[in-house]
Amino acid sequence: MDLSFKNNRKPTKGRVLIADPFSKDEYFGRSVVYICDHNSKGTFGFVLTNYLDINLADVAKNFPNINANISIGGPVQTESIFFIHTLGNRIPESTEVMDGIYIGGDYDLITEQLTDGKIDPSQVRFFLGYSGWDPGQLEEEITRNNWIVAPVISPMEIMDTNIKDIWQKFMKREGKKYDILSRAPLDFNDN
Repeated sequence: MDLSFKNNRKPTKGRVLIADPFSKDEYFGRSVVYICDHNSKGTFGFVLTNYLDINLADVAKNFPNINANISIGGPVQTESIFFIHTLGNRIPESTEVMDGIYIGGDYDLITEQLTDGKIDPSQVRFFLGYSGWDPGQLEEEITRNNWIVAPVISPMEIMDTNIKDIWQKFMKREGKKYDILSRAPLDFNDN
């Protein structure tokens, strides 16, 4: 059986990047990145798999005290809060990424409505920082088999912060050899 980690899809906004199963990268090892934009100027998105161990409301000014996992979106601008949501035009200045998932918009309105209970926390996903690639950089990494590009079937795959091992879930969905790779140890000496 061919267990190589190859990609046949092109990166586009609204898809995910699934990390090479043997990458030991601090941010991207066994991660899934949601692509929010991909164009001639580069690519950006958010890591879905790395969560903070603290309640962001305890350290961030004006952040609502909500019961939700907050992700470290990547190594760029880690002092800034970003968000995606499924609220559409209810949040002015937001932009649709794809299929009912939006990015950005009026942050104050989001936090106010979360605090007032007018928005369910499952409708918004927050990130500290983001992941970014210069023009051609992501394509080069894909050519080196660092990533496989995969479709998103449902917005809940992206929005649900309670999914256990989202990386393995996306790997298994790619087929039998990826299911096998998803269960392989990061280091075969640990086997």
